[in-house]
Amino acid sequence: MASHRRPKQAGQAYASVLTATAAAAVALSTQSASADPLPDPDKKGVQAQVDRLYEEATQATEKYNGAKEKAGQLQEQVDALQDSAARKQGGLNELRNRLGSIAAAQYRTGGLDPSLQLLLTSDPDSYLERASALDQLSARQVASLEEYRSQQRDLEQRRSQAADKLKDLKETREELADRKTAIQGKLAEAQRLLNTMTAKERAERAAEEERANRSSERVELGNQASASQRAAQAFEAAKSRVGMPYVWGATGPNSFDCSGLTSWAFNQAGVSIPRTSQAQAEVGTRINSLGEMKPGDLIIMRTDLSHVGFYAGNGQILHAPKPGAQVRYESIARSGMPFMWGVRIG
Repeated sequence: MASHRRPKQAGQAYASVLTATAAAAVALSTQSASADPLPDPDKKGVQAQVDRLYEEATQATEKYNGAKEKAGQLQEQVDALQDSAARKQGGLNELRNRLGSIAAAQYRTGGLDPSLQLLLTSDPDSYLERASALDQLSARQVASLEEYRSQQRDLEQRRSQAADKLKDLKETREELADRKTAIQGKLAEAQRLLNTMTAKERAERAAEEERANRSSERVELGNQASASQRAAQAFEAAKSRVGMPYVWGATGPNSFDCSGLTSWAFNQAGVSIPRTSQAQAEVGTRINSLGEMKPGDLIIMRTDLSHVGFYAGNGQILHAPKPGAQVRYESIARSGMPFMWGVRIG
């Protein structure tokens, strides 16, 4: 009996040691998790964080695109105002020279009109305010002086407008730089997280992305009747870009972001549409039901309207989805982005 009991006691002791060791390991693991602020190193956890950062980067890209488009428009307005002000200054100089000629002629014929003496002083603004009080002017001179005064006021207004636009342009360029920094930061953080994965895990992720890209080669699109000739032409142009890489801020022809693809494709069809997904969501005719969509319609995704692509038929979207991906067909249901509405153009 004694020899039977000793092994049993030894087994119980061993089990107790294992239990204590396991408990200690759990306790240490819990303490480490609560003290370590770094992301969960689990592969799925890292991939989810990378995907979230890519999504945030694409959303920031549309804001960047909007700021860039605004900066371009402001620059055009500034250039036009400055060019107009330069032409106006030239006209004003010509008019002032003409009035000077009148003064010279009067001087040769026996004296200089007091009003013209005042004009030729260093303070013509003061002259223009007081000229109306002088009754020595002829009707022709009065008309010339009034034209001078009107053009001078117009010149000052254009210069003021140009200064305001330059201020807006400076602020918009600062916003553009901030947006660019935010995008690059998110992409850098995503890359840092990818680097924490093992070579095998990165290879598996790359293979999964490659399978998604290759799925475009065998997608079933069903009915290809587009809503309009222009939409059909734009859709054909987009289809010719399948396999091109996603690059934030790119508008083609060899790389695109989401709205860069759609705006480029419609441009090939002779239709100009806004640059950003949010602005594209507000053009054309809105289609609220996915069942009413036709190939070539724009499809607006995400609640903040930060993604756009072409409806391709049979529940598929043709789009430039995210960093690291290519222009491809994808199931709308599997895209992970909620459908908001469609836009029919043409």
